[in-house]
Amino acid sequence: MRTIFWDDGAVKLIDQTLLPDEFKIITCKNVEELADAIKRLAVRGAPALEAAGGYGIALACFERDFKDVEEMKEHLKRRAELLASTRPTAVNLFYGIERVLKKALSGSDVEEVRKLALEEAERIAKEDIQRNKLIGKHGAKLLEDGDTVLTYCNTGRLATVDWGTALGVIRSAVEEGKRIKVIACETRPLNQGSRLTCWELMRDGIDVTLIADNMVGIVMQRGMVDKVIVGADRIVRDAVFNKIGTYTVAIVAKEHRIPFYVAAPLTTFDWERTMNEVVIEERSKDELIYCNIKCRRSLIAPKDVKVFNPAFDATPLKYVTALITEKGVIYPPYEENVPKVLKQ
Repeated sequence: MRTIFWDDGAVKLIDQTLLPDEFKIITCKNVEELADAIKRLAVRGAPALEAAGGYGIALACFERDFKDVEEMKEHLKRRAELLASTRPTAVNLFYGIERVLKKALSGSDVEEVRKLALEEAERIAKEDIQRNKLIGKHGAKLLEDGDTVLTYCNTGRLATVDWGTALGVIRSAVEEGKRIKVIACETRPLNQGSRLTCWELMRDGIDVTLIADNMVGIVMQRGMVDKVIVGADRIVRDAVFNKIGTYTVAIVAKEHRIPFYVAAPLTTFDWERTMNEVVIEERSKDELIYCNIKCRRSLIAPKDVKVFNPAFDATPLKYVTALITEKGVIYPPYEENVPKVLKQ
């Protein structure tokens, strides 16, 4: 199941805002439509956004009947700025945009620019599937037969082009014959855990139990969790940025001496920065005050209440047992070991 793909001159993707009620593939015929899909989280997850950024530049190549290649290149640069403005925290989005833009700008005529851009975007998508399989292979070694794994947000096929990062580790372990159970946090306020992770795992026949986010403490206290595996939207020198609430899970896991793993591709690493240099996206208050934000119905809070709604938080690396990447598992001290892997 591909989360996002190119088909007949357009970008097609699963509209994740509709799950689990409805499975629907939507078509983005121009960059505005794709940017809107990214903003409203129809496509989300760092690796999937990397592919979306790449496909967005390819899509821009076909928006007009360009006569002049220099005019076309200026158009691509403007479209790149629009795409980059949609989600400020997920570094993979910028990587996908910049990689395809750089390749496209090396073209000498309109047709070559289109060819180079689309080929590079497709290459990013294929590489994502390959590296997710490798992440899964390396991470599966950390799971024992009979383990119960707690996960947060959605890090499966829907967060990538296919297979997944943290859920990819679980899938790979199950594929090896290990009996793995999953506890999925609902992940308020948009419930990516309950809506997406549970939907994915149940489709795959993997044993999953849903809990509310504020139940993390009791399930760890009662010995119901053996490992925690989460994904990441950006990894800097001193922290992991992931869905809001991850920091809390990490602290509770540390208190109960439960390994806390982060599974992410190397494109998620932004090792030149620290947590204080990263802008955390703040989202609409509607996500907290409405039960169903799509139709603005069923208030669950006073309409005029003040709201603080950051999309991500930063978990200091001291809480992270290991980082699972396509190049293998990285253990502390991270300041020494991460640069060695990145240089590869």
